[in-house]
Amino acid sequence: MRTIPDPLRRAESTHAAKSAFVCGDRETTFAQFVDKCRRAGPILTDLGVGPGDRVALLAANSDRYAELYCGVPAAGRVIVPLNTRWAEPELAYALEDGGVNLLVTDREPGDLAKSVSQIISLKEYDALLLQSAPSEFADTKEDDLAGLFYTGGTTGQSKGVMLTHRNLIANTLHSQITMPLSGEDTYLVVAPMFHAAGSNSVLQCIALGIRQVVVPAFEPNLCLDLIEKYNCSATLAVPTMVAALVEAQSTNPRDTSSMTLIAHGASPIATQVLKRAHEEFPKAELLHLYGATETAPLITGLRHEEDLIGTSRGKSVGHPSLGVSLRIDAKPGEAGEVLVQGPNVMLGYWNKPEQTAAALEDGWYRTGDIGYLDEDGYLYLVDRAKDMIISGGENVYCSEVEEVIYQHPKVLEATVFGIPHQQWGEQVHAVVVRRDESLTDSELIDFCRESLGGYKVPRSVEFRSQELPKSGPGKVLKRELRAPFWEGKDRSIN
Repeated sequence: MRTIPDPLRRAESTHAAKSAFVCGDRETTFAQFVDKCRRAGPILTDLGVGPGDRVALLAANSDRYAELYCGVPAAGRVIVPLNTRWAEPELAYALEDGGVNLLVTDREPGDLAKSVSQIISLKEYDALLLQSAPSEFADTKEDDLAGLFYTGGTTGQSKGVMLTHRNLIANTLHSQITMPLSGEDTYLVVAPMFHAAGSNSVLQCIALGIRQVVVPAFEPNLCLDLIEKYNCSATLAVPTMVAALVEAQSTNPRDTSSMTLIAHGASPIATQVLKRAHEEFPKAELLHLYGATETAPLITGLRHEEDLIGTSRGKSVGHPSLGVSLRIDAKPGEAGEVLVQGPNVMLGYWNKPEQTAAALEDGWYRTGDIGYLDEDGYLYLVDRAKDMIISGGENVYCSEVEEVIYQHPKVLEATVFGIPHQQWGEQVHAVVVRRDESLTDSELIDFCRESLGGYKVPRSVEFRSQELPKSGPGKVLKRELRAPFWEGKDRSIN
């Protein structure tokens, strides 16, 4: 397999009659799914969207989402998945920066119509599917751009991560090595498909003939019901989802004996959650994955985590996937920045040559994570070089939040960092020096909500009467401000 059309052709020829997707009351075979993917090209041509043009997708998880996620790049266009949790200004920026030619959405676009020349609803796209005929897939090349995945920005602006067909297919192969599945599995899709990790399973399952049961929005009781009904055997979730599934299963047990693999990643997971997950899903292997959007996304995996609970090895993020190389420019056992090389590493950032040059060093991607390798090649992460919070599996760049806070006329000085949160791992905390003493925390939080996605908005605000502590060069000493909150707690990352 070299480009996106390859797993689609494989599905068409080897397991056409098998069930491919279950979403609500809809069930689609692989033959039906690939047929719809083949219709994407003619539809886009009729809409004036040509080869290399960008098609944005703003929608909840569904089989329709998967059709576009695969069909658009297979037709030689570029898919741009958009975060449904973003506020309108964030979405508008991605549409404008990416030069998006078409937006397909399942919701009212509102003012987003000002940021893109053409919008159609998913229902309208479904109608066009009925009117079109299937065609041959485009003659795509490995280094053609397949997807543009927007992440949070360290400078207050999102960055469009350019992933090629080579990147996505390489990640599919890496995933099968690190997270092995078979055609007998049924995969429960719960993570948001707009994330590279959330859509990670799509191509893997299509290539292997694995049925995917898609959950439009995560709800633990619904997920457990679906596991029982469809004998789901594998899933990938963020730690908060794993914790919610454990709690719901302990309260109202279902027959989940079919579950043999629960993968998790994107943020730290508590040891207690791992213990309870093993208790509630005793037949399931627990698998810790570490990655980044820029690596399409898989970097490492720690298999059979249930056997490592409470051990030092259990604190690692595992070995690099076969085909992925790691480098740490430090003495063995000493910490340094984690660099990654492989066919999964991005082409670069869209329209951002300087940031691309800073992130890619002779083909090595600088993750911004600080870690070390033990004598057996296991990677341990100890800090982040990037000024970033991971809350509920979502990346929040402190500078982006700070930029919004500074726009409030009553703010004189501000800084943002992560503090412990029992459910989300970390929460966004702001420390503010007021220009006007009448400013309240609720006023500032409401102000932030106008410009930021909900998960980026500070959940707590601390007002100080004196200026924030600074280093000699005048940089705010966040570590000093953050330390009291983390005293006695492990601030792990992944």
